[in-house]
Amino acid sequence: MTHGKLIACHECDLLQREVPVPERGALRCRRCRAQLYRELPNSLDRALAFSLAAVVLFAVSNLYPIVGLSVSGTVVETTLLGAVEVLYLDGKWPIAGLVFITTVLMPILQTASMLWLLIPLKCNRAPWGGPAIFRLFRFCQPWGMTEVLILGLLVALVKLSAIAGVVVGPALWSFAALMFVLAAAGAAFDTRSLWARVATVEHINAQPDLDEASLHGSLTAAQCGLAQCHDCGLLASVRANAHTFDCPRCGAAMHVRKPASLSRTWSFLVAAMVMYIPANMLPVMYTNSLFGTENDTILSGVVYLWTSGSWPLAIVVFVASIAVPMLKILALGYLTISTQMHSRWYPIERIRIYRMVEFVGRWSMLDIYVITMLVALVQFQALATIQAGNAAIAFGAVVVLTMFAAMAFDPRLIWDEVERDHARTGENA
Repeated sequence: MTHGKLIACHECDLLQREVPVPERGALRCRRCRAQLYRELPNSLDRALAFSLAAVVLFAVSNLYPIVGLSVSGTVVETTLLGAVEVLYLDGKWPIAGLVFITTVLMPILQTASMLWLLIPLKCNRAPWGGPAIFRLFRFCQPWGMTEVLILGLLVALVKLSAIAGVVVGPALWSFAALMFVLAAAGAAFDTRSLWARVATVEHINAQPDLDEASLHGSLTAAQCGLAQCHDCGLLASVRANAHTFDCPRCGAAMHVRKPASLSRTWSFLVAAMVMYIPANMLPVMYTNSLFGTENDTILSGVVYLWTSGSWPLAIVVFVASIAVPMLKILALGYLTISTQMHSRWYPIERIRIYRMVEFVGRWSMLDIYVITMLVALVQFQALATIQAGNAAIAFGAVVVLTMFAAMAFDPRLIWDEVERDHARTGENA
């Protein structure tokens, strides 16, 4: 009887054997080409260094002004927290909360959780409460949107330059540096290396070996009574008659397939479709000036950027704020319908669509950040003021709902029908 360490693909559930990977290389699933793991030298040390740098940059980014406007000797400056406060005081607390969570709270928790885990390991000690902190890190990962904030600030600067003189604050540069540092820290934070290091410190097996002989002829983890933790990657046996159970390593909820995946995906999608209509039909901003009141929709903002000569930014805003939300809804609808119909067509192409939806989901927040900066800075009571419209709330809801829909969808369901078809073909043969 032979023993070996097996892994399951998190997107198609195919069982595969771990093999050595060249330095800086990656192992991909042989069926769907999803990345299984990477081999990064000194990954945890580099993640710790980048996390410490992120703490310094984050402090500078929130203590100093991001940008300011100068009109007739009057200068209005704002920090990120100041912009959130203006939105809250204007009664747009849902948008204020969304901006605060995605640009302040989640990056802080993500950085703090990495430091909590990495500093004790650097001292050859196991982190206290490591599994819970690791789950917190995984939860925060998709919701930190510093890179989208930077692009939103650039778009806001173009619009503000037509109103008054723009004064760039030190926080803008620190936010730009923070974007790269957080991305580098997240890329260097390797889950396999982390748990292997924890196992070394605690003198336990990093992952129990599984009996490969008993798995002969099986293709997927589900067929073998196994499930893989989506947080830490542990492959564990499914308990008898248990649809959901806790990961024995990190404590995250494990399941052979996501519970009620398709129905939950449809719920979020239908809600997003409903909110998409007011998000594009109602004004996202109200501008009050000496020349009267002007109502701006998302599309009128794109037109303004195009006619003012900033056509690259106009294209970016159109894609991120109009095309991407609509395409996400259509793509997720197609994936859900085709899966419900037990379609066996083009599983690899469908899994690529799923990956694209997951990747672009956060970039739709661009317009929310633009509105946040404009509302915070254009507060010259005698000349002009800008207020957020109700469409901004609807648009923020569309972004969040489509992200929830993508998270609820289980891509392994795409391959289940392929497996059933292979089983039927084998029986007929």
